[in-house]
Amino acid sequence: MEKRIAFIDYIRVIACFLVMLVHASENFYSASASGLAGNASMLVNEANRFWVAFYDGGIARICVPLFMIVSAFLLVPMKKGVSMAEFYKKRFTRILPPMIFFLLLYTFLPLLWGQMSWEQSWTDFKMLPFTFPSMAGHLWFMYPLISLYLIIPIVSPWLEKASAKDERIFLYIFALTTFAPFFTRFVSADLWGMCFWNPYFGMFYYCSGYLGYLVLAHYIRVHLNWDRAKKIRIGALCLAAGAFFTGWSFWHTGVPGKLIDTPMLEWAWEFCTPNVLCATFGAFLLFTCIRREEAPKAVTAIAKLSFGMYLAHMFFMSNIAPVFVTSDPANPLVPVWLAIPCIAALTFICSFVTAWLLSKLPGSKWLIGA
Repeated sequence: MEKRIAFIDYIRVIACFLVMLVHASENFYSASASGLAGNASMLVNEANRFWVAFYDGGIARICVPLFMIVSAFLLVPMKKGVSMAEFYKKRFTRILPPMIFFLLLYTFLPLLWGQMSWEQSWTDFKMLPFTFPSMAGHLWFMYPLISLYLIIPIVSPWLEKASAKDERIFLYIFALTTFAPFFTRFVSADLWGMCFWNPYFGMFYYCSGYLGYLVLAHYIRVHLNWDRAKKIRIGALCLAAGAFFTGWSFWHTGVPGKLIDTPMLEWAWEFCTPNVLCATFGAFLLFTCIRREEAPKAVTAIAKLSFGMYLAHMFFMSNIAPVFVTSDPANPLVPVWLAIPCIAALTFICSFVTAWLLSKLPGSKWLIGA
């Protein structure tokens, strides 16, 4: 049995909660009846504008990149002697059965409490080979995670031989690519060779995306030899600067009472933007400063179930949030500054209890990966 890394367990627990904080916040700017961010957004007042920017942008936006870095930190480079087929078998037997199980649950289970029509359920089912169900938007994350696993055996040999300088060159290029979402919105959609006959594979395509976080994780683990004081100093600065810009970008754009295209409202919220990269780098550095050999038992227990909690949490979120929002985001059950963390915390608790109960079943690894 592999020894657990304490700070990694802390990251898993906190990042899992931050995912739920993101989705709790969406109930206070979505223009959709579902409560989740759709194509259009509407902020009803200044309080919602500020607290969504604070919680979703300033605090929680690092959740997905943290999960990506954790996966890469633990898996890259591959262990010597492990073949590509062996790596794929081990990783995909852990994540694909639970993913398929929950894809089916989100397709059919909401029928039981009238949250979905049979027509919508059947439409979702027919689309399962291609995308996630309409009530499981959070499962988008599984597809780039799979992509990361697919590329690990290919980049591992390079990372084993690459010098610190080599990796820094790649990371500089990756950092440049994180400006692409800004350029495509504010300069030109036809960016660096992308056009209607080549819509995806622009100049920096192969150096962009979550692959950058993978290399960053390896660089921090192998080549970054800063002392603890320097990590804390630079980590805190990067986290604060990145989080501030991320929160400000939403607050600046989100004019109350105005219907706004969600991609424009969230113009700096994509996970591969320079501000989110900066905040994620800072947060990860701070986590590496944790000196405990072992995390508390409660943290370890939650960390082990975090994948299952992530998979299940939207079942609870979609039923807990309406209790607080009461169909009026301007006048929630409690003030919005309290409502958002309360929705997230209750969802977190329910998800943990559910994952813990499922973990007691025979073959639970096929259901929740634990």
